[in-house]
Amino acid sequence: MEVSRLDRASLPGLVDRLAATWLGVLATRPPAGLVTRAVPGRWSPAEYGCHVEDVFGISGERIDLMITGAGPSFPNWDQDATAVEKDYAAQDPRATAERLLAAGRALATRLTPLGPAEWGYEGHRSNGSDFTIESYARYVIHDVFHHLWDVGEPFDL
Repeated sequence: MEVSRLDRASLPGLVDRLAATWLGVLATRPPAGLVTRAVPGRWSPAEYGCHVEDVFGISGERIDLMITGAGPSFPNWDQDATAVEKDYAAQDPRATAERLLAAGRALATRLTPLGPAEWGYEGHRSNGSDFTIESYARYVIHDVFHHLWDVGEPFDL
């Protein structure tokens, strides 16, 4: 997926569609298929769902900081540690689906009213990565799209 080629105005709707697609993954697949790691070294669909929920939530918080702060810095997020701390493998996929959808819709809603100047507001990750709201939104979309690919779920732009 070539996220850099997407029209900026399409990004909020794309976040919303990705969240709805993840809802479908977690709400319609057989329970055993949701919790099984089909490929060594990859999470199960349910674990990826928990991760995507966190991606949407953390991204919303960071975008809020970029909007209200002057170039805030964010700590690096250890995703593997979060998976262990929150015990992703033990989470109920159906409950995760609802939370993921809400987090994705909240992020899409947050992005929708941004004007041209706001899309350029900056933030910085502690590892040295610099983002604008626009580049961060594109990063999130790429990540969430990639995880659909990880669980074998098609998604068309």
